[in-house]
Amino acid sequence: MHRENTGGSKRQVRSTGSPWPGLAAAVWFVAAITAARVVMLALSQTDLWVDEAQYWLWGQHPAFGYSSKPPLIGWVIGAVTAVLGDSPFAIRLPGPFLHGATALLLGRLAQDLFRGRAGLWTTIGYVTLPMTALGSLLISTDTILAPFLAAGLLWWMRAAAGAGARAAALSGALVGLAVLGKYSALFFWPGALVLALASPAARPTARNWAVALAAFAAVVAPNLAWNLSHDMATLSHTLDNAGWLQSGISLDWTGALGFLATQLAVMGPILFPLLLLLPFRHPDPGQRAMLTFCMLVLAAITGQALLSVAYGNWAVTAYLSGSVALLPWLALRAPRLYWASFAVNGTLCLAVPLLSLFPAALSDAKGQPLLQRYLGRAAMARAILTRAHEAGASAIVIDGRGLAAALFHEGRNSNIRLYALAPSGAPASYYELTFPAPENPAGRVLAVTRGAPLPCATDARALDVAGTAWARTHVYLQGYCTAGAEDP
Repeated sequence: MHRENTGGSKRQVRSTGSPWPGLAAAVWFVAAITAARVVMLALSQTDLWVDEAQYWLWGQHPAFGYSSKPPLIGWVIGAVTAVLGDSPFAIRLPGPFLHGATALLLGRLAQDLFRGRAGLWTTIGYVTLPMTALGSLLISTDTILAPFLAAGLLWWMRAAAGAGARAAALSGALVGLAVLGKYSALFFWPGALVLALASPAARPTARNWAVALAAFAAVVAPNLAWNLSHDMATLSHTLDNAGWLQSGISLDWTGALGFLATQLAVMGPILFPLLLLLPFRHPDPGQRAMLTFCMLVLAAITGQALLSVAYGNWAVTAYLSGSVALLPWLALRAPRLYWASFAVNGTLCLAVPLLSLFPAALSDAKGQPLLQRYLGRAAMARAILTRAHEAGASAIVIDGRGLAAALFHEGRNSNIRLYALAPSGAPASYYELTFPAPENPAGRVLAVTRGAPLPCATDARALDVAGTAWARTHVYLQGYCTAGAEDP
């Protein structure tokens, strides 16, 4: 692979706008992968996960913010389902296309920085990452933010290379949209600041900084206003994830090491260790720029895991710039390792959708399917709705976000009203915030609870949970006991 000097000059980083070598191959590869993923998505035997069903409900009630996440995922799903209907396939359909677009945007960024066939190697490598395969099967906020953050990073590097205020404004607006997808995109700005302080070649003018921040502020302002008018609900939920802010600091080295171990499954068992080693391999200016954005996120989330808890997907934003830093270098300097990583990740990319076609094929030590959390949700909800109809119920009060997610989606066309059990304190979910049960719901009312019946329940009946996501607990259908409600 030929690669030009990557001295990081502003002239070299700036794109000429012409097609890059390998572009056609990159587009065809992404198109083929995306088409295969759409087919696999259509054949998937998994039910909507709790978060996915909640995102769908957000899409039916457009707003500038929601209880636990910013609004972009609700807007995207709402737009798609308005055209294609409310099936799990339609709800998840944006995933393959968004990751395909992200791969090509990162390829363009790599081409700007490194020339040669850097764009092709980056595109192929990114679109076959394990996290990309999973994100193409299950819709998530990481998937929603990815193309906007990749595009924001692309135009930021062009603005830093002297492309002008228009590039800076576009970058700021795109990063704003990424933040509306997930607040972890805010890591972009500390990364840009550290990069500017460390590398004059990647330092935009003061005017470009001001233009970019103004465009960013304009995009995120409606969500900030929504938070201000809703007791900072989303931001408070995000801060609650950093448990050490409330409980104090205690170091959990096992948790930090466990988090890093999960990244082997997120980026791949070959690529992730190599990414950690790359800063010690005398990276050139383009690589240092990308590693700045990448390592800042990894350090922050690893620190969070050390202080409290961090889930494997929290560092996904690191692997956008990380892919650009690592993949072209690996293809040039160690092509056998590049293709070995491609073979390993490619195998995982095939295994993940195949497992969704046969979700009960693999079991844990207790004999439960590994994908238990994605099974039986729709069937359980339909069974509850059927019994409610047979009992002549006019409403169901639901205790628990998981049950609410399944019932609200499956009951979208039902004439039975659905409520969340009213919280005793602050709402713990979107359902409690938006659909709390009234004090005296009219008509015959049933309640559904997980774990145990309500203390004053009438005629509580345990439901069959075998083969469902609730197989390790109990679910009860019962008369909802409150003043003014009839016994079923």
